[in-house]
Amino acid sequence: MNQIKLLALSCISLLCLTNSTAYAQDLSLQYSQTITPQDLERHLRVIAHDSLEGRDTGSKGQKKAAKYVADFFKSVGLQAIVPTEDGSKSYFQPYALYQKSWGEVYLATETQRYELQHDFYLSGLLNVLSEEKVPVIFASYGIESDRYDDYKNIDVTGKAVVILEGEPKNKNGQYLLSGDATVSKWSDGNLAWQRKANLATQKGAKYVFIVSDLTGSAFSQQIAKRSAMSQRFNRLSTKPYTEKINGNAAFTISRQMALDLLNIKEKKLAKIQKNITQKGIPPAAGSIAESTVKLKAERKDNIVMTENVMGFLEGTDKKDEVIVITAHLDHIGISADGQINNGADDDGSGTVSILELAEAFSKAKAEGHGPRRSILFMTVTGEEKGLWGSEYYTANPVIPLANTVCNLNIDMIGRVDNAHQKDPKYVYIIGSDKLSSELHAIGEAANSKYINYQLDYTYNNPSDPNRFYYRSDHYNFAKNKIPVIFYFTGVHEDYHRPGDDVEKILFDKQSKIVQLVFHTAWELANRDERIKVDSNKP
Repeated sequence: MNQIKLLALSCISLLCLTNSTAYAQDLSLQYSQTITPQDLERHLRVIAHDSLEGRDTGSKGQKKAAKYVADFFKSVGLQAIVPTEDGSKSYFQPYALYQKSWGEVYLATETQRYELQHDFYLSGLLNVLSEEKVPVIFASYGIESDRYDDYKNIDVTGKAVVILEGEPKNKNGQYLLSGDATVSKWSDGNLAWQRKANLATQKGAKYVFIVSDLTGSAFSQQIAKRSAMSQRFNRLSTKPYTEKINGNAAFTISRQMALDLLNIKEKKLAKIQKNITQKGIPPAAGSIAESTVKLKAERKDNIVMTENVMGFLEGTDKKDEVIVITAHLDHIGISADGQINNGADDDGSGTVSILELAEAFSKAKAEGHGPRRSILFMTVTGEEKGLWGSEYYTANPVIPLANTVCNLNIDMIGRVDNAHQKDPKYVYIIGSDKLSSELHAIGEAANSKYINYQLDYTYNNPSDPNRFYYRSDHYNFAKNKIPVIFYFTGVHEDYHRPGDDVEKILFDKQSKIVQLVFHTAWELANRDERIKVDSNKP
């Protein structure tokens, strides 16, 4: 009888142990199932809505998205963790970015004042903080070669040089430099202006004015186009503007404006060009008397305030160690032609994934199954401008980097790229083996056990020309020797275009990838030992 009782007790103990193990496994599965396609879509229809105007870094739309994320973190019970000046805690980590822009920029003759982006445009950089008055000299086409040299008989040192666009032709309609219909480097391509400006600067010129071949509305349209481009490509930086730059820049002006600067009539300029064509040589020195121009080209900083948004879930017995899960909140805003780039995939898909992960882990904690390690859920900004938000966080962490176990980063997981059109059940895994073999193994085991997607390591190859390992926010953690996994499904035809909309997101596919992130984070948060940094791969 006693042997029967012992056997029964042993069976009960074994059954309990088996059930306990199964229960622990089921918890990960159970809470991962709260991450649904429907919830992802519900959040994304807010984050990628036209009213947020593409969430450009620091814009009103980006700040609306930040508030939505913070409010959601609060609603599911995540703690605010960023210290504030009044001693309280916030969900926002604000930081400043500096946008280099033009301040007051003008050219003035004795009769008229001309304004940047209205009467002319600027290529290259200058920083003329106070008005200067300089002599103006005409240098024809601003070309120097064996066959034709505009600088042979003139001294441009310390002067503003007026140069015609393009290059001269002979009386047969052929180019002087080539002797046929072939253009030279002085008028070929977008860098022709730079060649002329560089040469003028080498000759001692202080400023360069290039006379556009475009006239009337065509020139006005070019000014508008260049103005829009300058706004689009005027990158933000974490450092204020301190450079003193002069030279290797050019003011592009209209022909009518050039006549005013040179103080001549159209008839005289046309005659000079005709003589160059007939004789094949530049005009004699002094053909146009020197005049003067006043100018100012002020370079300044616009301060753009933006913020990372973070919510903290405190762990139980290993709460001083933290797993950071990130995505970037911002996108590229409105195009030059007025179209909104909603960034549903880039990186609206990552942002709403953070929300669902936060809710799943918060629900687990509320029901008594909180993670042993802490988790910091964070949406960063400035990624599109240079990974600035993650750089700022790693330089100013709210939890010491030494206590950061790893970073799981999600950027663009809602679409299918060309390489996987026939099988959407995949995700690119980047960086998982670079610093920790254990992290890599955990990620693969979570996929095998729960998701069974193809883990594509194409972009994990150091020789891959796309270099995606360096192009999203995980890299700022990896630079600090913190193991990372970057989840990504590749670029597509709508990358950084207005077509990146909610209607094209594959939410069923996305939800499986988010669940994979959840299972990986669950294991990282609950295992006995912190993963080791045992690799240093390029």
